[in-house]
Amino acid sequence: MKMNKLFLIFCAALLLGGCQSTGKTAVKPEYQPLNYTEADAIRAELERVEKRLAEKPVEALWRSALMRNIFRSSGADDALSGEIEALFARCADTVSARCAAAAADSKYMDALRYYRALKTVESPAFNALPYSEAGLTEKLMAGVPGSGTQKPSGTAPTMAAYINGTVTVWVDKGIKVENGMGYADAALGSGFFIDRQGFIITNHHVIQPEVDPKYEGFSRLYVKLAQDPDTKIPAKVVGWDPILDLALLKAEVDAPYVFTLGSSTELDPGDRVFAIGSPLGLDKTLTSGIVSAVNRKLFSVGGVMQIDAAVNSGNSGGPLIDSAGNVQAVVFAGMLKYQGLNFAIPVEYLIATLPQLAQGGKRGQSWIGGYGRTWRDGEVSGVEVQYVLPGGSAARSSIAAGDIITAINSQAALRLEDLQNALILLPPDSIVKLDGLRADGTAFSVPVYLENRPVNPGLDVYERDVIASAFTPIFGMELTPISAAVRKQYSVARILKGSIADESGFSVQDPVDVLRVRISKEKDLIYAELYTKKRKNGYFDVNIAIGAPLDSPWYF
Repeated sequence: MKMNKLFLIFCAALLLGGCQSTGKTAVKPEYQPLNYTEADAIRAELERVEKRLAEKPVEALWRSALMRNIFRSSGADDALSGEIEALFARCADTVSARCAAAAADSKYMDALRYYRALKTVESPAFNALPYSEAGLTEKLMAGVPGSGTQKPSGTAPTMAAYINGTVTVWVDKGIKVENGMGYADAALGSGFFIDRQGFIITNHHVIQPEVDPKYEGFSRLYVKLAQDPDTKIPAKVVGWDPILDLALLKAEVDAPYVFTLGSSTELDPGDRVFAIGSPLGLDKTLTSGIVSAVNRKLFSVGGVMQIDAAVNSGNSGGPLIDSAGNVQAVVFAGMLKYQGLNFAIPVEYLIATLPQLAQGGKRGQSWIGGYGRTWRDGEVSGVEVQYVLPGGSAARSSIAAGDIITAINSQAALRLEDLQNALILLPPDSIVKLDGLRADGTAFSVPVYLENRPVNPGLDVYERDVIASAFTPIFGMELTPISAAVRKQYSVARILKGSIADESGFSVQDPVDVLRVRISKEKDLIYAELYTKKRKNGYFDVNIAIGAPLDSPWYF
């Protein structure tokens, strides 16, 4: 769970002993977008794309499409035009062949990814494909547990039936030695059946020792049925998503009851909900409460649901259901020190990620290397781009700070959440079409490649960009160097509303000396020591320490 901004600011000074200096306050090389009107730059890019074709055909197709589109718009007509068209055709043929091979091998997730890539870049090869998106999607979903209608026939199930559809998830971690004594070590959580064949949903953090390559100890995964809490049934992890904190398990058991996945969009604050789980190992525990709020920004992507139903350690991974027994969310956290402050993952995220979880292994999230907020101006709404990562997909597609994204794949993106929810549905190594408005009001429509989202995007920002720009998404403070000779002295050029810099009292034109920047050992927090004369403090000299997480809900 992420720390809030004020707490990070308050405790930044305490991070000094637990952080390591990066030594990266000097100016770093800045990425420069390719100038496709220069012959040498074009030929260099042609060579790079050719090399990427065998390993990353979708990325190669996208990069060749960018060259093709920009070169066509320039009106040039020479030998380079033919080379670009030929490369684009080779990339399209390669992706088309991959699509056919994936479909023949029943790898419909990959087939859809290739199919959509060809469609988005408007390749002639797309018209020759003997498939439809609807047909590939239907075949994909046929093999996904929990994707069909699971409502039982006959009389309506009781709460006892719902309880029987849950399990206690038990991760045996062997023996822990403390002070010369050995103790049994185990992690407890909850889960629920979504398929008759024994497929179970839980949280990633419950089963993390099973899939974390950094964990070197012993671990063994079991589940216990609500009807038989004394028998440990071996289970395995099929797929997991650490960012959405979800995991799909498989146990060789016939499910006593299978839950139907509902729609949390039907819930409003005040609606009654029920949580089922094994708090502190007390299996078959049912608690009730109301939806306290929706769209809380606790996750890196999307929002979560706040509830007041009692949740304790061990409830994680259990279902949150409505009065009809439909799963509306997956319980994932409770603030144990604050009674009634608990959270759950909306079921829409589970539905969106299930096809990829069913494919097996770690599920990656998509992003384009951007950062921004919801933007509204009269009747026009969209996502204001406030920062783009140098060399990232957005930057290569000529998306820049100040642009407004209004649609993704022809679907309106009226809010940042709309854009992020659309990205959740799509796996990395895909191509999407983004529509929007430039800062000068000119409309744009560009293909953008979806990269694999890093665990902590802010770390990539800090390592790949200069301090003056990197501080924009990290602290919400864009800096301008005062002079080329003095590298650590800046002036504040922009403050993002609601950011850490804003809450710390910084203003535009405040002078700032960046004395030291440190990254936590876990590489999830950044700490900066600054010297400044803040206008809001009467320009008195002050040294200030600020801290921030290297992830936030505003990256996309």
